[in-house]
Amino acid sequence: MVTKEAILVLEDGSVYHGYAFGAEDTTYGEVVFNTSMAGYQEMLTDPSYAGQILVPTYPLIG
Repeated sequence: MVTKEAILVLEDGSVYHGYAFGAEDTTYGEVVFNTSMAGYQEMLTDPSYAGQILVPTYPLIG
């Protein structure tokens, strides 16, 4: 699996380095959190998250 380095820059100037998956492009959006313990497949395809950066918080997912 090829990993792509990513940078998350927040409005307050905080910078976080990590790895990305999905489309290779520069984007922006509101960061939203999902605390559910299951259904992460549905999270990633749910149209209500369009235009948002989704962060799953359950330790085994996110």
